[in-house]
Amino acid sequence: MGATRKIVQIDEERCNGCGQCIPACHEGALQIVDGKARLVAEVYCDGLGNCLGECPEDAITVVERPAREFDFEAVQEHLAATGRERLKENPLLAEAAAEPRGCPGAAARALAPAAAPDQASAGEAEPSQLGNWPVQLRLVPIHAPYLQGARLVISADCVPFALADFHRRFLPGRVLLVGCPKLDDVDLYVRKLAEIFKQNDLESIEVLHMEVPCCFGLVHLVEQALQDAGVDVPLTVTTIGVRGEVIGTRAA
Repeated sequence: MGATRKIVQIDEERCNGCGQCIPACHEGALQIVDGKARLVAEVYCDGLGNCLGECPEDAITVVERPAREFDFEAVQEHLAATGRERLKENPLLAEAAAEPRGCPGAAARALAPAAAPDQASAGEAEPSQLGNWPVQLRLVPIHAPYLQGARLVISADCVPFALADFHRRFLPGRVLLVGCPKLDDVDLYVRKLAEIFKQNDLESIEVLHMEVPCCFGLVHLVEQALQDAGVDVPLTVTTIGVRGEVIGTRAA
């Protein structure tokens, strides 16, 4: 069967056969068969999960299981046989394959700020306090190591643009997730957050949203996810004005 490694897994009940994952898999490892996305062959899947962020139903995950090793040459032959462009060597492949929780640009990783805010030298830009990557909720793996026991900040994606001291005020020692309750898939977010809440023993959650009415949806979906997860995690809600002022904070 092969050694245990990372490989994609498709939940057939969730998959609606839309095919959005197919072009995202540069190795040609996925095809639509009988109306569902399926893994053509284990040797074609590198386990990096470039297809994860393309699935509107959140039906694709990366799992660890016994599987045949990824075969770069077999992929090249497969791509040539199916009329697709052969792969170029990817300098990020080896690094990302060691911890393949997403595409090379979205692989889950913990970050260490170069300096605390009060240590920045005069005239220099204040250093980033971001402690994790990725931050977009749709891309964050449910089992990302930085989520376990985290103090979680769930922010509407407009907040960091409005709030000038967002990094200094809300990021030190916290894990950030961002999303838009108006433009993104709310049902997907509720399901994903419920799993994150249920499986990671979070210390606390703070929701940051803009004062505009549509942004309150972020609070509602977090509350729904907590209810669905059946866990009791301290929840704080902070409202930000469109001119960047903190309007208020409350315990929910």
